[in-house]
Amino acid sequence: MIIERATAPRERQHILRGPASEPVALTVNGLTYALDIEPRVSLLDALRERLELFGTKKGCDQGTCGACTVLVDGRRVLSCLTLAMTCEGRDVTTIEGLAADGQLHPMQQAFIDHDAFQCGYCTAGQVLSAVCLGPEGHADSDEEIAEYMSGNLCRCAAYPNIRAAIRSVRDQKGIA
Repeated sequence: MIIERATAPRERQHILRGPASEPVALTVNGLTYALDIEPRVSLLDALRERLELFGTKKGCDQGTCGACTVLVDGRRVLSCLTLAMTCEGRDVTTIEGLAADGQLHPMQQAFIDHDAFQCGYCTAGQVLSAVCLGPEGHADSDEEIAEYMSGNLCRCAAYPNIRAAIRSVRDQKGIA
């Protein structure tokens, strides 16, 4: 039996693995950023890896935990399931952009006042989802709040305090 050995390795050609980068302009927290990203990059990865906005968390990366919740044109979306390219021409708001003029958003302050977090990992997504409850018309009762916040999981089980924070904003001046 003769075993043949390769005398020289074959030259490898560069193989493009996936689509080429494309230019995209993302408006995040009122600022517009020009990026070159692959079309398959999630909004979550663009925010964290390209824009270094680390408040938005990567929890499950499957759309089941809500830690990655951000606002797109004022509506809550799961940034891990949203392609960054689809947000061009739209306004993206992360937890970093929720405060205005050095003042916390009323929901952020309510989360602090009601001790509505423990480890804090889910807090950004919880706050951004909570901000949308009033405009969506889903903050009338504890049951309704629980139902419409059910896409945001808290492993520390701070749910009673989260609902208290939401109720306090609702009762003071409405959720904005």
